[in-house]
Amino acid sequence: MNSNFFYNLLLWLSILILPDMVFSQSTDFTIQDVTFESGGITLAGSILTPKKTVAAVVIVHGSDPVKREMEFAKRLAKEGIAVLTYDKRGVGESGGVYVGPSVGTNNIDTTNLNLLSQDASIAVNTFRTYLKDKKIPIGLVGFSQAGWIIPIAASKNPKIEFMVLFSCPTITTLEQLRFQFYTNGNNNFWENHTESDALDHTKNDPDRYQFTATDPKISLNTLSIPGLWLFGEKDIQIPVKLCIEQLNTFKVQGKPFEYTLFSTLGHNTSSGNITEPFDISIQWIKQKALNIKKSKASK
Repeated sequence: MNSNFFYNLLLWLSILILPDMVFSQSTDFTIQDVTFESGGITLAGSILTPKKTVAAVVIVHGSDPVKREMEFAKRLAKEGIAVLTYDKRGVGESGGVYVGPSVGTNNIDTTNLNLLSQDASIAVNTFRTYLKDKKIPIGLVGFSQAGWIIPIAASKNPKIEFMVLFSCPTITTLEQLRFQFYTNGNNNFWENHTESDALDHTKNDPDRYQFTATDPKISLNTLSIPGLWLFGEKDIQIPVKLCIEQLNTFKVQGKPFEYTLFSTLGHNTSSGNITEPFDISIQWIKQKALNIKKSKASK
């Protein structure tokens, strides 16, 4: 009895003193819980490490108060992409304050977007210390609001080597709000409105909120890393055609920016039920990671 007691005691003590929890979620990858500091608060997340890693990404949230994106991360990890996903500031096990509501000045004002971009940048730095292969390319993958956050983070952190943006705006925060208020959540909006009509309202409608707009094009203009945008043509959160027009301007200037438009999809281009955008992003990440590794090897 005494021997069993001391054996169990030692076993539990060994578990308690482990700095990070590692357990096998799949034969394809492991999951490790981690924490890191950003702006005086502690953020909590998980690292998913495939048996063979071809690239690495940090997931950047949209505007909602969401925890770590585990299901999406698992899909990536099964494809050989290592992932750090964390609970958004003020959500789940992460400290700090979630700034809401989802639509409003405090959620997408410059201060909050810069704070969230700092979280993403520090997540990248933290992730790099956990990667065994220090030459593995690391990028950011994000959704919706991340279209403003990712360019800011990438423009300030040279460790970020590529970016994938699902339904992310290239327009300013004020323009996005004008469009969103105009569509007013109407899923049949595009059956009764034209692109020119939507563009006119996005450019000229009076603002319901007064704050300094964040323009992602300012940060994008400084970047030379590859980027992929995935859009749904029926999106009623962002004016996709206007965003594409702006990306085409960047492409003419020589920026390595690409996009894919899905004619039947709306704002949710990353759902587990919708495979094509995800599949395209996987192939793109693998190809860009290979190109980046080759470029590093030749230097």
